[in-house]
Amino acid sequence: MKSKELKQIVKEKYGRIAEQNSEEKSCCCGTSCCGPEVDYTVFSEDYKNKEGYNPDADMNLGCGIPTDYAHIKKGDHVLDLGSGAGNDCFVARAIIGDTGKVTGLDITEPMIRKARENSKKLGFRNVEFVNGDIEEMPFDEKTFDVVISNCVLNLVPDKAKAFSEIYRVLKPGGHFCVSDVVIKGLLPEKLREDAELYVGCVSGATELDEYIGTIKQNGFRNILIQKQKEIFLPDELLTKHLSCDELELFSNGKVGILSITVSADKQS
Repeated sequence: MKSKELKQIVKEKYGRIAEQNSEEKSCCCGTSCCGPEVDYTVFSEDYKNKEGYNPDADMNLGCGIPTDYAHIKKGDHVLDLGSGAGNDCFVARAIIGDTGKVTGLDITEPMIRKARENSKKLGFRNVEFVNGDIEEMPFDEKTFDVVISNCVLNLVPDKAKAFSEIYRVLKPGGHFCVSDVVIKGLLPEKLREDAELYVGCVSGATELDEYIGTIKQNGFRNILIQKQKEIFLPDELLTKHLSCDELELFSNGKVGILSITVSADKQS
């Protein structure tokens, strides 16, 4: 599937999630709104005790809490890639205070509208949401102190371009911290080719060593995996897509899916 087609799938699926009623369940990796008729939202983290948390902005779409490891300081200018309804932006806003700024970038217009509505209700003047593509960010170079992202870069077709753009927009000495989904071993082709699973955070993921290698190749240093956990998918999903031999590889740990939170610095 071509890059343009994949991006259109992401726009359509996450657009539908954004337009759900608040009482309806959102999903990153399952439920009928964005994938197979099985509930396996296994990635999302609990934000409820985080300062700045706003339930209206929490769509249960993350696979970590990057703000926990991003070393954001008061007065920083923070960029959130794939900002959705604003969940991580508002947590970052609680850290940077009135003297800093938070910018959210998202390719899905309904998410941008929802995030702006949430920000307006909160009365923030230093939080903005911009519609744009992570592979071609609409920002000047050396703009941001910190870049964060939560379960989004795996959805970007050209990850090398994404990390190149992160490097470009960071100030010298700046850093990023992203939570994302990666794989270990060779993910069977049937999973990779399933467009529904692509939007569900699995098929768009790259192998862990390749992911870290892409970060290194784009000039970052001090690369550190801050947190890592294995994702266990339900039997209903695996048996739909995998042969018996492939299921054996999953069960013995030779092939698997991980959520990681990784950070790295741009040289001063």
